[in-house]
Amino acid sequence: MSEATNELESGAQPAADDEVAVIGAGQAGLAMGYYLARQGRRFIIIERGDSIAPAWRERWDSLTLFTPRGYSILPGLPFPGDPDDYPNRDEVIAYLQCYAEEFDLRIELNSPVRRLSREDHGRYVLDLDGRTITAGQVVVATGPFQTPHVPKLAAELDRDVWQAHSTGYRRPADVPQGTVLVVGGGNTGFQIAKELSTTHNVVLSVGSRQKPLPQRVAGRDLFWWLTKTGLINTTVESPLGRRLKDRDTLIGSSPRELTRRYGVELKPRTIRVSGRTVSFEDGDEFEVDAVIWATGYRPDYSWIDLPIFDPDGRLRHRRGVTDVPGLYFLGLTWQHTRGSALIGWVKDDAQFIAQRIAALQEAKARAVPEPPHDGSGVRAGARARER
Repeated sequence: MSEATNELESGAQPAADDEVAVIGAGQAGLAMGYYLARQGRRFIIIERGDSIAPAWRERWDSLTLFTPRGYSILPGLPFPGDPDDYPNRDEVIAYLQCYAEEFDLRIELNSPVRRLSREDHGRYVLDLDGRTITAGQVVVATGPFQTPHVPKLAAELDRDVWQAHSTGYRRPADVPQGTVLVVGGGNTGFQIAKELSTTHNVVLSVGSRQKPLPQRVAGRDLFWWLTKTGLINTTVESPLGRRLKDRDTLIGSSPRELTRRYGVELKPRTIRVSGRTVSFEDGDEFEVDAVIWATGYRPDYSWIDLPIFDPDGRLRHRRGVTDVPGLYFLGLTWQHTRGSALIGWVKDDAQFIAQRIAALQEAKARAVPEPPHDGSGVRAGARARER
C-alpha cells in the first residue's frame, strides 16, 4: 500500500473539508479517484472492506474475465501481460492494488458508511462507526455487486445439504461429493458448473435463457468486434439500448457445450425445495447433496437518506447524475452503455462525472458573494487584513 493509504489505515482522521467523498474502492472508485486527482481535488475514497476491491476477493478462485487484458484497463495504467489474453481474479486484484499505489490515491479502509445525508447548507454527511466525514460532493461507487441474493426457498433445504451463494464458493474441493445443483443461468452459473463438472455430478437450473455469444469470432475477441462496430457504446437511452439492457448474454459458454463437453444436465427454473429434493418447472425432481446459488445480487441503498428513489424504490439518475446536486453514482450496469460496469469502460462515466463535479464546484465558487466595498475602492476584508 502507498504511504498515504497506510496512514489512513493506522487510524488517522481524514480532513473534514473534502471537496469529494467517493464511496467504494473497486474499479469504479479508483477510476473516479484518478480523474479527481488530475483535477487537483481534495478527495477521499472510503471502503467498507479491509482491502481494495473486496467484491473481486469474494469471487471464486479460478474466475477468469471474459474481457482481455487490453480491454480491462483503467485510465493511465496498462494491464500487464499479453493484451489478447484473459486475466484471472488474482491478477485483477493485483492490478487494482497496483493502480491505487501508482496514483497514490487517498483511501480509507474498514470504513462502512452507515448513513449518507445532507445538511441544510448543502454539504454531505457520511456517518461511519463513531464518527462522521463531510464533503461538498459524493460519488457512490459501490457498483452492481452489493447484496448477494438467495431465493427464499433456500430455507427449505435440509440442514445436511451444503449450500452457498456464488460469493461463498471458492473451489470444487470445498463442495461435498455427490450431486451439485447450480441455480442461475448467467455467466457465473455456467462457469462454476463447468469447473465442478470435473469432480462432481452437476445439474444447472436456468430460469431464463440467455443469448450465447462466442468468446472469439474470426480470430478476434468478441470485445474487439463490439468496439469496432460501436455496439459497446450503445447508450441505454437509444432504441437498441432499451431493448438490450434487460437481455443478459452468455459470453464464451452455451447450453449445448455445457451438456456435450462437460456432461452437465440442464434443467429449467427451480420452483420448489423440500429436504434434499429439488423440483423443477418441467416436473422433474432431483436429490441433491449441495446447492450453489448463482442468483446474482440486489442493490442496497437503505443507508442513503436522500430523495433519489422512485415510488418503487429504484434509483433515479441520468448517467449517474441524480436530482440532488452533487450526488452521483458510478459503475452501475447499463449506467450509460453496456460497458458501464466493466473495468475497461467505467472510465468513460467516471470522466463524465468528474466534469460534472468540476462544473458544480466552479458554479459554487462563482456564487460566493464578494465582500462589500467601503467606498474607497478597497474591499473591507482586504483593508482589515492590511491593518
